Amino acid sequence: MCLEKVDKEFNPDRFKVARLRRKMTYRKLAEQTGLSSKTISKYEKDGINNPPSSESLKKISQVLSYPAQFFFEDDIDEISTETVSFRALSKMTAAQRDAAISAGRLSLIVNNYIQDNFELPKQDFIDLRGCDPEVAAETIREHWALGSKKIGNLIHLLESKGVRVFSLSENTLDVDAFSFWKDGLPFIFLNNRKSAERSRFDAAHELGHLLLHKHASPFDDPIDVSLSPSRVAEQEADNFASAFLMPKASVANAVPNYITIEDIIELKSRWSVSAVSLIFRLYKANLITEWQYRKLMEEASIRGYRKEEPQPIPREKSLIFEKIMPMLAKEGLGVKSFAKELKLPLDEVTNLMFMPSLIER
Repeated sequence: MCLEKVDKEFNPDRFKVARLRRKMTYRKLAEQTGLSSKTISKYEKDGINNPPSSESLKKISQVLSYPAQFFFEDDIDEISTETVSFRALSKMTAAQRDAAISAGRLSLIVNNYIQDNFELPKQDFIDLRGCDPEVAAETIREHWALGSKKIGNLIHLLESKGVRVFSLSENTLDVDAFSFWKDGLPFIFLNNRKSAERSRFDAAHELGHLLLHKHASPFDDPIDVSLSPSRVAEQEADNFASAFLMPKASVANAVPNYITIEDIIELKSRWSVSAVSLIFRLYKANLITEWQYRKLMEEASIRGYRKEEPQPIPREKSLIFEKIMPMLAKEGLGVKSFAKELKLPLDEVTNLMFMPSLIER
């Protein structure tokens, strides 16, 4: 790996971001670079005064697969763990959480470049803190003039309302999605290894967090005191997502009096949701009895619909990135040169932008 000459100081925080993003402990990184754990720790905690030598930096750069120039740029904006809403925090390891948050910090580099060079949609949210999730879903639909119609492409809709939507390439099903507010802008991250239906629901779930739980604890007065604060928030976001994607009036008009699992498979395409999500929505909207709910869920489980979706829909992607990349290419910035411009690994950039296939070009 060729190292370009840099005039800036080594940035320990960037070193930490890269290490956490690659899920490397001090010990693991030390073993793979041939350095000691103490030396790795020294670089991260006091790298300004004790920067790595050119040879050590070359080893670190190779093992982490980050360009050496990445470690000499300005600090990346922090993302406080307390401000991040994770879809499945209880299932995540600390390493998975830190890697996901590090991806979030890298996205700020991409976002800052794009919004400095392109005019992006303005944030168009309203304050719905404290609202009942069902009411909140109806309210934001009215605010965005959606009525009760199906949402065609949810990512495109979110981007048009000022949400910065990024993709996660985490090789685990335990990292579903997460969101946060940063400098007045809403961010959503979606795991691209989930089914298209699941990812779409995750996006709506995170929208619920952004609307219902912004800058305030949603747990001050939990309805069910037996639930943990995080579980209350998750239930609220789930209920919002269900109501937002499947408006009660729309669903009620489409559902027959006696509904079968075949009806579920046929109807789910009307709202581009999973079979299980539709069954759950019907039950919560009092459109089927508890007995019908249990029978439909049992049938869905037997058929394997919890793991593999029948009649799957196409995966949604970012419209902003699809429009911006050709414009950058006209300016001489293909995807590889764009990553180089940002001093980021190519795989991180293409994965964040829903374009992992571009890494092969």
